[in-house]
Amino acid sequence: MPLGSQRLEGWARPQLAPMEGLSMSVTSGRTFSLLPMLGHTKGKRSPVTCALKCDNACSGEVCNTSSNSYFRDIASATMSRRAALGFGAAGALAVVLGNAVTSAGTAVADAGPGLAAAAKDGFGKSKLQFSAIAPVDAAVDKLTVPAGFTWQPVIRWGDPLFTDSPAFDLEHQSAAAQARQFGYNNDYTDILPIDGSKDRRAVLFTNHEYTNENIMVPAGFDAAETRAIGRAAHGLSVVELERKNKNKPWNYVRGAGLNRRFLTDTTYELDGPAAGSALLKTAADPSGRAVKGTLGNCSGGTTPWGTILSGEENFNGYFAAPGTSDADKRYGLSSKPTARQWELDDPRFDTRNPGYENEANRFGWIVEVDPFDPASTPRKHSAMGRFKHEGANVIVAKSGHVVAYMGDDERFDYLYKFVSRDTYIEGNRKHNLTLLSEGDLYVAKFTGDSTAGIDGSGKLPADGAFDGAGVWLPLVVGGESKVDKMTVEEVLVHTRLAADKVGPTKMDRCEDVQPSLHTGKVYVVCTNNTDRGKPGKEGATEVNPRTLNRDGHIVEITETGDQTSTTFGWNLLMVCGDPAKNSAAYFAGFPASQVSPISCPDNVAFDSVGNLWISTDGAPSSIGYADGLFKVTLDGADRGKVEQFLAVPRDAETCGPVIHDDERTVFVAVQHPGEEGTFAEQHSYFPDYVPAGATPKPGQVRAPRPSVVQVFRTDA
Repeated sequence: MPLGSQRLEGWARPQLAPMEGLSMSVTSGRTFSLLPMLGHTKGKRSPVTCALKCDNACSGEVCNTSSNSYFRDIASATMSRRAALGFGAAGALAVVLGNAVTSAGTAVADAGPGLAAAAKDGFGKSKLQFSAIAPVDAAVDKLTVPAGFTWQPVIRWGDPLFTDSPAFDLEHQSAAAQARQFGYNNDYTDILPIDGSKDRRAVLFTNHEYTNENIMVPAGFDAAETRAIGRAAHGLSVVELERKNKNKPWNYVRGAGLNRRFLTDTTYELDGPAAGSALLKTAADPSGRAVKGTLGNCSGGTTPWGTILSGEENFNGYFAAPGTSDADKRYGLSSKPTARQWELDDPRFDTRNPGYENEANRFGWIVEVDPFDPASTPRKHSAMGRFKHEGANVIVAKSGHVVAYMGDDERFDYLYKFVSRDTYIEGNRKHNLTLLSEGDLYVAKFTGDSTAGIDGSGKLPADGAFDGAGVWLPLVVGGESKVDKMTVEEVLVHTRLAADKVGPTKMDRCEDVQPSLHTGKVYVVCTNNTDRGKPGKEGATEVNPRTLNRDGHIVEITETGDQTSTTFGWNLLMVCGDPAKNSAAYFAGFPASQVSPISCPDNVAFDSVGNLWISTDGAPSSIGYADGLFKVTLDGADRGKVEQFLAVPRDAETCGPVIHDDERTVFVAVQHPGEEGTFAEQHSYFPDYVPAGATPKPGQVRAPRPSVVQVFRTDA
């Protein structure tokens, strides 16, 4: 097809048969040999997702077996909740940061007394007004949006990106074709405007976190080619978009100059203090600076200079390893065969092979990509540490330093902060592209101010709030290691082991961590931890107040001074759950009977007036409802009010929210629809919804396709 706007071929507004996709049965008839989580996934996701996305992390031993103190046992002189909420307005807002498109100028955090400016001037004034939808049963196979809104995909798995890309053919796939098509299981997403286009052109970026070959490829397909298709469906994509005007939906542009796929053989430069370390050298790369590919890319962030950050999360599931060293154990590496068995095709995916002992050390980083330069080399930043990065989100401190917040998404792991060595220079993109290559790395330690009442139920303590103070413990500062008997290189490559030594707080799976550009406050999404309080495991703490935590919670941090501070105050914004079933669910004091039930928060974004938007991953197994996207008011009389905006189809999770509320438009990445089905017995037909017995139109398939979707008002 020639260069031009690509309205999705064959896609039309779906008209579902009355009961299509609504069956309550969860019997798929599939067989899968790596499902130890079957029957044990209460509070998170399906056993299939557990196997393919995170290598059954919750079925094995906890990686963090350090003896760091229990949170409430640490003596503390803490800041009260009332003082912690006194953070003032931020400076002028800039470009796209995190996922929120804001107004012109650069985001700068500043401290000040009183109610945040957003509460006085902004909250409730967004153009994106809607009536919250009712919760949707998890078995419903449709994308549900509010009255007055409609939706359509921007781009789907398999859509051709280049002029020479073949059309998607579900029954006759190949690795060569997939490498030229949009990848699978889109996660972090952002849409950046192209200068000079009058809001008619933009560039879309997305991660492709993992694959599910069981529903992607027909049974009996050649095993080696299936593995190669899976590899080609991983990585990252950059795609140009265009539209007629800002009131019209976006279409992707096939063959556009900025379109790009980042594959498992794409070269990434590893920079920063650990680059060239003996810990990172392999037979194929004796320099220790040139890594092939990126894996397990989950969430991310967008910088003030217009690049994208992507977090390498569950990389361990792609490698077979001895599994005996402290480092292997701490990062979840083991000797069992991997789910995808890429080690059969490439020796680097088995670190027991001579010359590839360090290959796994080359993953678990923050990746930076320039979506506006298709000839650029993406980079992995060793200065930001190596762990299971959910993502990284940045803000420019009043001092000009760039500060990135990062969560390690595993049970009982930690929250981190990076502060750049150099300062941001407005308009100097070449300089700003170096800011994440050198700097200081910290890990968080929380203390609480409740002397009693943290009983594991999640109920508020006697003083009426989960709150306290905290300190950022140094790991690397000024180019020097602050960890006893570890070099800078060792701290950055084995960051988990280094953090264990300094005694940070064990958290309930820090997912997205985002600073608000309106207030400077930082929101830490703890998705859940069903191991908390089990025999031999840490019990409830004030910042993680529930044992067997199925529903998750959100921590609100207020730095002392600007974002470079080493101390902070904190409180819990939300203790998630369905108030109809869980009396301990808490929403910053807002009446629980008036909120949408929410469980397993995952990714977050802000709109232009400072409201927090939360996407979820795991609600079907915890509260029985489909995952969705929710708006939360953060200040004023409605602080803590949760309103559900959309629900995703059967077996799917909601990822990568982008909120363009000034255009009354929302984007989400719908990941793993129909995850628990088989190719022969699919559980979802999103987004094409080809009726049973019908011949798919060109471009359509009768099978689930992870997609980036736009939701917009019908009268826009």
